[in-house]
Amino acid sequence: MLETRYTAAHDPRMTGVLSRFQKDSYCIFPGFCDVHVHFREPGFSYKETIRTGSLAAAHGGYTTVCAMPNLNPVPDSPEHLALEIEEIKKQAVIRVLPYGAITVEEKGEVLSDLAGMAEQVVAFSDDGHGVQSLERMEEAMRSAKALGKVIAAHCEDNTLVRGGCIHDGTYSEAHGLPGICSESEWGPIARDIELVRRTGCAYHVCHVSTKESVALIRKAKAEGVNITCETAPHYLVLDETDLEDSGDFKMNPPLRSPEDRKALIAGVQDGTIDMIATDHAPHGLEEKRRGLKGSPFGIVGLETAFPVLYTNLVLPGLISLDRLIALLTEAPRRRFGIAEDPDSFSIWDLEATETIDPETFLSMGRATPFRGNRVKGVCMATVYQGNIVYLREEA
Repeated sequence: MLETRYTAAHDPRMTGVLSRFQKDSYCIFPGFCDVHVHFREPGFSYKETIRTGSLAAAHGGYTTVCAMPNLNPVPDSPEHLALEIEEIKKQAVIRVLPYGAITVEEKGEVLSDLAGMAEQVVAFSDDGHGVQSLERMEEAMRSAKALGKVIAAHCEDNTLVRGGCIHDGTYSEAHGLPGICSESEWGPIARDIELVRRTGCAYHVCHVSTKESVALIRKAKAEGVNITCETAPHYLVLDETDLEDSGDFKMNPPLRSPEDRKALIAGVQDGTIDMIATDHAPHGLEEKRRGLKGSPFGIVGLETAFPVLYTNLVLPGLISLDRLIALLTEAPRRRFGIAEDPDSFSIWDLEATETIDPETFLSMGRATPFRGNRVKGVCMATVYQGNIVYLREEA
């Protein structure tokens, strides 16, 4: 019998969907919510489109995602934002909520029209670019506070990156590759925590990857600072000892040390890390064939997130299944003020095992460090607002 973890599954309208999934190993979950994806449109549709990105999300059990603003044009004004929203309305098979950029063209110099975009965006971010100016970030925080919006920060100090392509650690030293130091992440977090104290802004740290970041956020929370954070599946499961000279392993921030990974897991366990987001960031196939040094930063993650996390965190007993579901559903919705999608859920066979094969992805992106991994947990169907948006062929 299907194990139900979602009360709306008892809705009579869902009977036809659920009747075909009566098996002891099947479980139904609320639609997952990812507050950090890149759907590349408008501007970079050769990497991903809103349609392919949203289909990939449905394949992974997601019914709401929040799309970052590193697009062309950047959604830094109502006029530019309208272009993205038009494409979302035309193409998305699930709920896609856009971010507005913090600064014009994400250059960190002039504040975007935050007030003009506030009603149509989930939050503000310059993801892909750290806001280097303390004064500009404080200005953005004060505006976001007045508008009741979250600032979601890509924390990166450009002066410390120095052309790095992976973590500044044992692999970079052994292979003669330029490294990215941990301080390039935790330094801006320390700066921004002080700004949050000053402004009272709702502040969210994207893709946390270092032990120092976790410690800073834990301390700030204990002191009542209005801060939340996310990490991604790859930072919880992999570290620099897993690196290969392949674009499949190049992301920003990079995979860090085993000690960093352990600190991230501890942060998930004790609640310092509030949610898990994929940072789904597809690129063209040729772009990602240039190794660690030559490939652009970014991997895909929507279609592998749950099975990777279930296999590597839940089954070994590091966290409970209920905790994982909360990290993927309740926590992101609560922080970003995102309502649950009615009649929206996914059905999983938790006993089924499969090998991760990027050629089966619905995303246009293929770069994943989990290529070839054997995982448990297969998405059989995803329903969004009563409509089946993904159905496994053999189901």
